[in-house]
Amino acid sequence: MKRNKIMITGLVILLLIMLSTACAGKNTGSNNFGTTSEDSAETSASASDNKQRVVKSTNGDIRIPTEPKRVIGLSVVYPEFLYALGVTPVAVQNYHQDFPSYLEEGLKDALKTGIAETPNFEAILSAKPDLIIAPVWWSEKDYEQLSKIAPTVLLPQRDHWREELLDIAEVLDKKEQAEQVIEDLHQQEADAKAKLDTLVGNETVMYMMIMADQLIIYGENIDRGSFIHKVLGLSPVKEFPQNEKSISISLEKIPDYNPDHIILQLDDESNEKVQNRYKEMLDSSLWKNMTAVKKNQIYMMNGKEWFNLGMSPLADSSAINDVLDAFEKKGNE
Repeated sequence: MKRNKIMITGLVILLLIMLSTACAGKNTGSNNFGTTSEDSAETSASASDNKQRVVKSTNGDIRIPTEPKRVIGLSVVYPEFLYALGVTPVAVQNYHQDFPSYLEEGLKDALKTGIAETPNFEAILSAKPDLIIAPVWWSEKDYEQLSKIAPTVLLPQRDHWREELLDIAEVLDKKEQAEQVIEDLHQQEADAKAKLDTLVGNETVMYMMIMADQLIIYGENIDRGSFIHKVLGLSPVKEFPQNEKSISISLEKIPDYNPDHIILQLDDESNEKVQNRYKEMLDSSLWKNMTAVKKNQIYMMNGKEWFNLGMSPLADSSAINDVLDAFEKKGNE
C-alpha cells in the first residue's frame, strides 16, 4: 500500500513537470505583450509609416508624414519643383495635354487632372496623396476641401522661383538638393552666356511671340525677356521702350524693330488663327526685308516647351539648351 502511494505521488510529480514544460514551450518567441516577433516587425513598420513632423504653412503649423510617398503639387509649376527635387508627383495639373519633353519620361505615370479655377477634387482624391503642397494664391480658397483629402501645406507667394523651390524643399526636408539645383543652373547659365557671347557678340536679338490676334515682343523687364536678355546676355533692340515689360505691335510696325536675330514662338501651334497670322507675316514683304530674315537668323522655339520659362529651373535649363543648340546650328551652317 505504501509502495502504491509512492508510485502515485511520483506519477503526479512527473505529470506536473510535463505540463510545465509544455506551457513554457508554447510561449517561446513571444514578448511580454503576447505578440510574436513577426507581429512586432509589422507593428514597427506601421509605426514608421505613421511618423510625422510639423512644418510651417501660411495656415499655421501642419503635421505631415516624415517621408511622404504620394505627393501632389498644385499649380502648373509646382510639379516641376517637386521633380527637380527628386520627387515624382502622383498627380499634376496640366495646361497642355502633353508634357514638355524634359518632363515627358519622368511624369509619364502621373495622373493629369487638367487645370481650372477649381481643382479636380475627385481626381486628386483618386490619386490617394499623403501630402498636398500648393501656393496660397492658387489654393487658399480650396484649402478646406483639399485638407480633407490629405495634409495640405500652403506656401506664400514669392517673387522668384528660387524662393518657391526653397520653400518646397523646406517642407520636404530637401534643402541641400534645392541649393544644388540652383547652383547647377547658375553654372549652366554662366557657361551658356559665355558661348553665346562668342557666337553673337553685340548683335541684337528680339524675342517675339505670334498670338492669335497680335504680335508680342518681350523686353528684359519680364520673366521671359529677362531670361533672353539678362540671363543669357543677348542684346535687345535699342528701339524697345525700356520701361515696358512687353509690347504688342502690328505687322506694319515690324520694320521699326529690326534686329540681327529673332527668337520666334507661336503661342499655340495647334491654333488655326495663330497659324494664319504666322503665315500672313511670313508672306509679307515687311517681314522678308527684316535683317534677321535676310541673314537666315530666325530661331523657332516650341511654345509648349517654354510654357514655364522663367518660373522653373527645369524649364530654364531646357530653354538654355534650346537656345544654344539653335544658335550653334546656325553658326555652323
